[in-house]
Amino acid sequence: MIRKSILGSALLLASLLTAPAHAEVQVLTSIKPLQLIAAAIQEGTGSTPDVLLPPGASPHEYSLRPSDLRKLQEARLFYWIGPDMEVFLSQPLATRSHPSLAVQSLPQLTLRHFGDESADGHGQEPEAGQDEHEHEHDHAHQSGSLDAHLWLLPGNARLIARRMTSDLSAADPDNAATYQANYQAFGRRLDNLDAYLHDRLKPLRHKPFFVFHEAFDYFEQAYGLRHRGVFAISSEVQPGARHVAAMREQLQAAGASCIFSEPPQPPRLAHTLSQGLPVTLATLDALGYDLSVDAHGYEALLSRMGGNLAGCLERL
Repeated sequence: MIRKSILGSALLLASLLTAPAHAEVQVLTSIKPLQLIAAAIQEGTGSTPDVLLPPGASPHEYSLRPSDLRKLQEARLFYWIGPDMEVFLSQPLATRSHPSLAVQSLPQLTLRHFGDESADGHGQEPEAGQDEHEHEHDHAHQSGSLDAHLWLLPGNARLIARRMTSDLSAADPDNAATYQANYQAFGRRLDNLDAYLHDRLKPLRHKPFFVFHEAFDYFEQAYGLRHRGVFAISSEVQPGARHVAAMREQLQAAGASCIFSEPPQPPRLAHTLSQGLPVTLATLDALGYDLSVDAHGYEALLSRMGGNLAGCLERL
């Protein structure tokens, strides 16, 4: 009996010594930008946030796999943009037992709507080369609908981080001080990056550029930029000759300009449109396609976007 008691005590002591000091909080996000913000807040706690969508997947149109549904059910905290972005999530989230947050519902968030005037007083230009018969596009956003790419405004990212800090502190009070310190550090880094981007992009505000997806308006709003047009195209149906000609006219009128597409590869139409014109092709990545998930990932997302914009526009 004594030997069994000693053995039992030894096993209990070993389990106490090897057990984690706190329960790991499983954070899951729908898209990588939210994962990057969560990673900044969870830095140094032994937990790393997970993400639902794989690299290159579009949040506008994604089919959940059985493994994705398991992740949704098991994660302690889940963050998504909301039904204006990830339509496919509304039904699966109805059966989720743990907390979920659509960040588009956060109070004090700055939200844009397609067709609204932006904060700098500029209205949104119509999609380049479209007429009333040409609207079958993957990302042809309806006027008045919410622009859900809200994470590209630094102030919105700060509000999302603040809410994540509050949720994580409540779920894991042993690490509350770490979460709060991480949030403060995240805010200081954002302030420094914001000041740098303002200085670099301010001289480029009137340089002409075009995009293939109307996804960057929040970033443009933050730094006084404005795209000249959107070459929204379908991945399945190539635009007709009249549509292509209208796009070419837009580029010819602009003169030396930049066309930005999203990674990993520019659409074939980009080369067709720019052939023989003083146009430079470049990329803008709103989702952090290949960025590392760490405490500085969100700043890397904004920094690279600003750098790619400036790098092209400065050469015009």
